Amino acid sequence: MQGAPQERPGDSLEDGCEASALRRLLRRFFPFYCVLAALVAFGYALYDSYQIDGDAVAYMDIGDNLRAHHWAGIVNGYWHPMYPAFLSFGHILFRATLATELRAYYFVNLGIFLVGMLSIVCFTDAIVRLRTALSVAMPDGRAMRQCDYLLDRTTMRYLGLALLAIASQRELSLGKVRPDALLQAFLLFALSALLAHFATGRLRYAALMGAALGCAYLTKSFAFPFAFLCIIALVLFRWIWLRHRPARILPAVLVSFACFAAVAGPYVAALSLQRHRFDFGDSGALNYAWYVGGTEKMHLQPYMTGQFGSAEVHLKHPERALLRTPLVLSYAAMPYGTYPDWFDTTYWNEQVKPHFSLRQDLPRFLRDCVLAVRYLFNHPEGMLLLALLLLLGARLALRWRPRDPNANAFWIVPVLLGAAIWGIYALVNTEERYVTVAYLSIVLTLFATLRLTRAPSAVNPSAANSAAADLRYAASALVLLLALLAIGEGARTVFEDRRQLSLLHSRGGWYSPTMVDVAGGLASLGVRPGDSVACIGPGACLVDHYWARLAGVRILTEIYDPATPVPQFLSALPNRDQAIAVVRAQGAKVLVGEFGNFRVSDTDPALGDWKQLGDTDFYALPLN
Repeated sequence: MQGAPQERPGDSLEDGCEASALRRLLRRFFPFYCVLAALVAFGYALYDSYQIDGDAVAYMDIGDNLRAHHWAGIVNGYWHPMYPAFLSFGHILFRATLATELRAYYFVNLGIFLVGMLSIVCFTDAIVRLRTALSVAMPDGRAMRQCDYLLDRTTMRYLGLALLAIASQRELSLGKVRPDALLQAFLLFALSALLAHFATGRLRYAALMGAALGCAYLTKSFAFPFAFLCIIALVLFRWIWLRHRPARILPAVLVSFACFAAVAGPYVAALSLQRHRFDFGDSGALNYAWYVGGTEKMHLQPYMTGQFGSAEVHLKHPERALLRTPLVLSYAAMPYGTYPDWFDTTYWNEQVKPHFSLRQDLPRFLRDCVLAVRYLFNHPEGMLLLALLLLLGARLALRWRPRDPNANAFWIVPVLLGAAIWGIYALVNTEERYVTVAYLSIVLTLFATLRLTRAPSAVNPSAANSAAADLRYAASALVLLLALLAIGEGARTVFEDRRQLSLLHSRGGWYSPTMVDVAGGLASLGVRPGDSVACIGPGACLVDHYWARLAGVRILTEIYDPATPVPQFLSALPNRDQAIAVVRAQGAKVLVGEFGNFRVSDTDPALGDWKQLGDTDFYALPLN
């Protein structure tokens, strides 16, 4: 029976193999590269463009509840509290106000990016560590020499940070107030701890994995099922590939589960107590009902049976419909949130129970597979570099059979868990920001498996050694080139953003003149912080209602206009005065809508009383 793999000093690639001058340079330059990456990220924190949406406002609102100790407003079936806690810490640290909070939140995202850099380094180091440990443990030491692998630890670090920098310029931008970068960091820490546990057998790494997965769950409920997949992977890899007895595996399972439960358990208990049933979050179920089952996503009412889709719907507390045509809704039942309808959509949609349907899920899955291919085309750098190294003579060492003496299956767990992340999202809804961690887990592991075409032999050792050295040199040079290009592109974008902001005389990328003008316009109409207002149209209600947060008001009433431009919708509405009277009766000070390029004329019989809010596309109708 094969024992636990043990690491020995000198078995690492740098210590056990001859290092070229380029690799020595890479090791010395690595701290400076990290500083360069951090400086570029700092530039993004200063100049990245305004990208706030309804999701971001919900997280900010939960952060407000954290600072105010409104615990009932923190327990939320859709948004989890870890990222709002980071936002709240940044709010306190920078002594932010409503006018300056976005600047603080951009710097919070900068801190998360730095944590993400650390998680990438931990992950690539853990891959190399496990690769080394399993190579040492193999019976055929000559066939599995560590020196046969193409990329060493430092080169893997550069590659990981380069891919992270590219992702931060695309779907994980610092201007997006969203938890995906934080979730990615926690998941990479968890995978790193899992791989380190395989390499050493130490329980502390199992404990760290459980704690990291617990933090990931507090960031997004997706991590709850993924945590159990990680524990299953721990059991199967140690049992099948490391050939450990169940008695040796059980302590690690118990420790990892206990640490996960200690971190995640209190929130699961609070959420279950609030919902009067076991509940770890309903975002997955709701998204399945919306995207797969065909259930109406916005403002579902009990009488809308034709829009239930395949879900079983018994709404416990739906939004209050004040008028059916047009649909006028009240959110006064929810005491929290700038826009309560999206602050906790699981509250309004409680008792929407989706039913799994292969007939409905298969088209969605195929669509998400197409999106996966599109993701790869949107991130071609890693795949092109991998293909180039294969053309130059490297090969993927993907042997996996447990009894194969030449098989080093260090790659199988991160690849399969990365595929599982992609597969889970593909069953419901795939967005690039969701699956970047899966991409990094799979691609970085594939690079770690690259080996030389053949090892140096006794027949012609000098030629073989020369070819191997040339390939290693080329691989290191190409990875360094990719890493520098990623930083260079980031720096170019930062300087261009800074130039554009200077032309506009803007205070920073986080500053939105439109939102500030809307908030100022409302103040000029007599709207004060704490007042309730109404909105109409997706532009003012759901897409970006940060104007309401800046003004310190809550949107408690809405005239639902799903798609028609607001001016045309109002002009064609036969009972327009009745709908506005219903809104006025709720105590709303103004009704706000985004009119696009339409400009209101004083002589317009339908819209003459609407007031433009600053130099923007937003208009407000004074009510009370």
